[in-house]
Amino acid sequence: MNLRALQRGVRNHILRGAPHVESAIRGEAAPRLAVYHNAYRMQLLDCLRDTYAKTRAWLGDEQFDAAGLSHIEANTPHSWTLNVYGRGFAHTLAQRYPRDAEVAELAALEWMLRRAFDGPDSASVSADDLCEIDWEQALIRFVPTLRMTSVVSNCAAIWTAISESRTPPPAHRLEQAAVLRVWRQDLSPRFRSIGPDELCAIIIAMDGGNFGAICSSLATEERPETDVAAAAGALLASWLQDGLITAID
Repeated sequence: MNLRALQRGVRNHILRGAPHVESAIRGEAAPRLAVYHNAYRMQLLDCLRDTYAKTRAWLGDEQFDAAGLSHIEANTPHSWTLNVYGRGFAHTLAQRYPRDAEVAELAALEWMLRRAFDGPDSASVSADDLCEIDWEQALIRFVPTLRMTSVVSNCAAIWTAISESRTPPPAHRLEQAAVLRVWRQDLSPRFRSIGPDELCAIIIAMDGGNFGAICSSLATEERPETDVAAAAGALLASWLQDGLITAID
């Protein structure tokens, strides 16, 4: 075995536990490879445990660690920071628990909250900044940490119960899929369940539509003009309260 092959073999053994390297190494060095292999896996597992603390609490240590080690075997780090190593773990869980949607969705929610916490800073506007705005043409800019995800389980209720040290409710599928918006307010990552009207309004704003277009999207035959204004005002008030708007152009 030449040096390059030996180096690649050591790397593969540390990453995946490739067994053939041990036979090429004699003496005290061979047992030490197992130490490096184990230390590498445990460091990555600790990273997953930290990022997905609520998911770990839901699954239990044994099942979480088994899923984590399976993920580690299939996914080597590709960044200079372990902060982003947990990307894709929700997909691993979805494959491992195909009948338990809440497991992968809980992990996906945790990942989005972690990314919101690490996201770029931005100042949010207040009600005092709303003077002399042409609302028909106003363009709403949201904070850069805003993300949305669709869920079919009660993962949000499970996350909230675990975070408050309460017994989480039994998992169940929702009658209709729900949408969660995730963002960071000041230094705190947050999430909220939103309805179809708000989802449509956010998509319009993110696509460059003005506030007039948002109001038009709220208009239906059953909703008179006064109700449209109230609904649009309620959305705007909620976004302001949540620190979701970074600018109104």
